[in-house]
Amino acid sequence: MDRWTNRVAVVTGASSGIGAACCKDLVSKGMIVVGLARREDRLQELKDSLPADQAKRFHFHKCDVSEEQDVIDTFKWIDSTLGGADVLVNNAGIVRLNVGITHEGNSKDLRDTLNTNVLGVSWCTREAFRSLQERKVDDGHILIINSVVGHKIPVSSHFTLGMYPPSKYAVTALTEILRQEFMNKKTKTKITSISPGATDTEIFDKTIVGDFPEDLTILRSKDVADAITYCIQTPPNVQIHELTIRPVGETI
Repeated sequence: MDRWTNRVAVVTGASSGIGAACCKDLVSKGMIVVGLARREDRLQELKDSLPADQAKRFHFHKCDVSEEQDVIDTFKWIDSTLGGADVLVNNAGIVRLNVGITHEGNSKDLRDTLNTNVLGVSWCTREAFRSLQERKVDDGHILIINSVVGHKIPVSSHFTLGMYPPSKYAVTALTEILRQEFMNKKTKTKITSISPGATDTEIFDKTIVGDFPEDLTILRSKDVADAITYCIQTPPNVQIHELTIRPVGETI
């Protein structure tokens, strides 16, 4: 991690779960970290929870990644305040359980899912890459928190995942398109998709899916944060394009 010391990492969806765990991990390893989320109060709580030396290197900004102008303005702020992002972790994502594709009155939920999970990733990546190019930084790293349902959709008779798996399938394709675009622009900036299995985060409404069984092995947010650190530590000639992480014993 030495080459990332005092360089800037931006993490979206940083107010809880994987995003918060990622912020804690990266700032503890010497990076300057910017947490982005809609819930500014939760970002302040995260900053307050850090040791004093780490809190000095943690910054936050309110940002709704589903709003393109909000993303543009936020990355301009990062450029002007901290000099620009060298690492971007596209973590923000939403799921609308039991809002099926065929359900009436579902337009807003379907649109929100695509705007956050697909277009939000696209806009954040575009702005981070623009900054890297303008600053002539050739060793940046873009990461996307994908999902195992972006590769295989489990069958459930209890609830529907609606637009969530299609949005994650789109992210799988998006990762490859970005790899090709980065390559065609003759840059060494890396792109990595990380697809976790079942993870205990706020994204799933447990009033619908219920509590996870006590005997179920499940990923914790820190497990995914550890994987992010692993991916950005690879040597210059190594790019982890797709990493799947499953808890031992997962059956889907």
